[in-house]
Amino acid sequence: MATLQQLAELVGGQVQGDPALEIARVYPIDQAGESDITFVANPKYLSKLDQCRASAIIVTPGVEAAGRNLLICANPYLAFAKILTFLQGSRTPAKGVMAGAHVAESASLEEGVTIHPGCIVGEKVQIGAGTTLYPGVVIYDDVVIGSDCLLHAGAIVRENCILHDRVILQPSAVIGSDGFGFAPDGSAYYKIPQVGIVVLEEDVEIGAGSCIDRAALGETRIRRGTKLDNLVQIAHNVEIGEDTVMAAQAGIAGSSKIGRHCTFGGQAAVAGHLTVGDNVMIGGRGGATKNVASNQLLSGVPLIPHKQWLKASISFAKLPEMRKELQRMAKRLEELETQVKED
Repeated sequence: MATLQQLAELVGGQVQGDPALEIARVYPIDQAGESDITFVANPKYLSKLDQCRASAIIVTPGVEAAGRNLLICANPYLAFAKILTFLQGSRTPAKGVMAGAHVAESASLEEGVTIHPGCIVGEKVQIGAGTTLYPGVVIYDDVVIGSDCLLHAGAIVRENCILHDRVILQPSAVIGSDGFGFAPDGSAYYKIPQVGIVVLEEDVEIGAGSCIDRAALGETRIRRGTKLDNLVQIAHNVEIGEDTVMAAQAGIAGSSKIGRHCTFGGQAAVAGHLTVGDNVMIGGRGGATKNVASNQLLSGVPLIPHKQWLKASISFAKLPEMRKELQRMAKRLEELETQVKED
């Protein structure tokens, strides 16, 4: 429990109503009840306030709700995230190495580490304070893991890879799998050893089932604060800049470099050996086939400005009809040309 005033101080907001009101949890606007706080980040949901039974509501400045307890702040969605973490995101106490886990004698574990049953931790692994490995996590030899990391069930980190502080791996994420490198040998292919590593910097999160391939030589690097959704594929020697986000099934081919604060929609893709600048947004299923300059909003394959793509997409459904009309016009033009020649 926390008072509304305490939550306001947490998020840098202001209270309109009872500052001593006690809040127990964050809940959706249409399901919230007594002792709950909810939020309105999108103006289209303001109409639901009349029926909302929450004890308090997080809103932007200027929202009127007579008789309601409000927490007013500039960014309700961010405030929601911080309050949710504070009220309902607490972590369990450290449990040490639990029965059923296998940890090599040469591994180094700092204070407050939890390793659940079924985990395997290889030789000379280093694990920082407060890190938790959930059941079935496998850590190969010579891996370095920082402090306060969360590795969920079934995640795998292969040899020599480095995870900095507060990295989160969702279930079955794979860090350091072999890059897709094969040299043609006649009609066959010769496997190129992938001897590089993967480096995940501070506050990186990798979604469930996502794969980050190790470099052929050198490193694949995901920079600070980047968040990857489920089933994302990052190929060998890729570099992704700070605070970039990629939705599910996005894919980056080998040796491409992605700038900082980019946003990729679902199934967006970048071909190999390309550079994408900073602050680039690529819509779902968009594909980069050449270098992309900074500060653009793009969609389609090949990429074009998003507004142009929206206009073009309106015509897609009409293309069969337009094709028939062009055929009719071409036939009519041919008839007219024949008639002119005869005259």
